[in-house]
Amino acid sequence: MELSLNEIIHGVVFEALEYTPENKAMIVFDEDCGLTTMLTEAYKAVLPEAILVDFNKQTPDEIKAAIDLLAPKDLVVMVQSTSFRLNEFRFRLELFNRSLKVIEHPHLGRIPEVEWPTYIKALEYDKEYYRTVGPAIKAQIDKAQRIVVSCNGAELVYDTPMEDAKLNIGDYTGMKNTGGQFPIGEVFTEPTNMSGVNGTVKLFAFGDNKFRVISPEQPVLVVIKEGIIVDAPDAPPEFVDILDQIKMDEQLWVRELGFGMNRAMTRDIRLTDIGSYERMCGIHLSLGQKHTIYAKPGFPKRSSRYHVDVFVDVTQVTIDAEVVFKDGKYLV
Repeated sequence: MELSLNEIIHGVVFEALEYTPENKAMIVFDEDCGLTTMLTEAYKAVLPEAILVDFNKQTPDEIKAAIDLLAPKDLVVMVQSTSFRLNEFRFRLELFNRSLKVIEHPHLGRIPEVEWPTYIKALEYDKEYYRTVGPAIKAQIDKAQRIVVSCNGAELVYDTPMEDAKLNIGDYTGMKNTGGQFPIGEVFTEPTNMSGVNGTVKLFAFGDNKFRVISPEQPVLVVIKEGIIVDAPDAPPEFVDILDQIKMDEQLWVRELGFGMNRAMTRDIRLTDIGSYERMCGIHLSLGQKHTIYAKPGFPKRSSRYHVDVFVDVTQVTIDAEVVFKDGKYLV
């Protein structure tokens, strides 16, 4: 049965964030695109006592003063056509530093109207699915010695243990921060030994320098040796441009291995905004030296510049010879 937008937002607020009405709630919003207006109205309906802050109509000092009245475990929802900025006030980081719960919907202006139903569907919180399949994938990754990502005519092999996998499944138990950017649905890691990543992989889509998802007519074959892209034969000009831009500043590392879980988004059902589409059900990688979650010698956080998401035309994934993903579904 299809859920209404209000029912979907209710699930985000009360099941994923586990908000309780004895705490305050604040909705910070703009009305610069139709999707922000739709989501804001849904949050108002679900949180009728919430403090309302129109970002375009209140001064930075007024907004900061309103936030100062909140207490730990209170909820802040940000519904943004772009991304809210208050000079030196780093919005989400500051909210987390105050132990506030955060639901963030950034860059909604990048999503064309034809994609609004997909975005809304992607917000639906399937608690049982996320909280059972997600930890099962993590458990497999954390003990893995060998992961193989297979495509038609290509195979990328991780002959290395992986870093402690991180969950983005709407369960914040034991985590420092509660909440983040929505849609959610992802388990991600990276190799402990970058040189243990070798082989070929086919990519059906990639992010460009305007944070848009680009999907060429044919998947792009990429050759990886010891964790670095060494060739991309017959790559389209848009992908070559991305590789050339990265190479000007740093090596073409392949760092993140992401297991996207959000079943509202697939290889064929996409969102234009890369930050939203990243959680699509399937495998994604990151190109470039930057990954803020995992610190490694030789990968300085301050000077590393690039983290470009790319999406694998995957047919199957095995972890220590056990099939965990096949035909667009998780088997754990």
